[in-house]
Amino acid sequence: MIIPVEYAKSVLPESEIFQGGNKEINHEIVFKIFLIKTNDKMILVDAGCETMPGFIMRDFIGPLKALKKINVSQNDITDVIITHSHHDHIQCVKYFKNATVHIQKDEYERGKKYIPNDFKVNTFENEFFICQNVKIVKIGGHSIGSCIVKINEDEKTFVISGDECYIRECLVKKIPTGNSFDKENSKKFIEKYSDEKYVVLLCHDN
Repeated sequence: MIIPVEYAKSVLPESEIFQGGNKEINHEIVFKIFLIKTNDKMILVDAGCETMPGFIMRDFIGPLKALKKINVSQNDITDVIITHSHHDHIQCVKYFKNATVHIQKDEYERGKKYIPNDFKVNTFENEFFICQNVKIVKIGGHSIGSCIVKINEDEKTFVISGDECYIRECLVKKIPTGNSFDKENSKKFIEKYSDEKYVVLLCHDN
């Protein structure tokens, strides 16, 4: 079971959302993490943030309160997948003390300041299976080791995109993100995962 957990709203310039966008036009975005429930795991995809410098946040409740609204405690989480180490995806990882943190090794070097020293951390190079139907895959478009999460459920392949794609319009129009570490990898992501056989779940759009 995959549950989206929204905890805030804001705006982002169109120029960051997709290549060739107008920097004077803002798009509404949301801040969202995802909970994956399996038979024996409670997996959180990204930890979210409690501050976001430079952004005006609306309807902000934070990831912990958002989880409580669906009757999930921070202590229930067995695993936290960090798609990439940008502040809004990793800041609150410190609250999930019972979890193993899974993070691509290059992203760990950039994000380890957020992770308490006594936490269990698993790093990987290109991909890693959390369990049989949940796999982390490195894309490296948005940042040096940015990842997606692929979940096979009910004969469908769901893809939690991290920030490889901000809004659904990028997939529909096949336009890569404008906020890219590696434009070629961002383009490859859009070309592959805009295919209708994938159900793409976005962290900043519905």
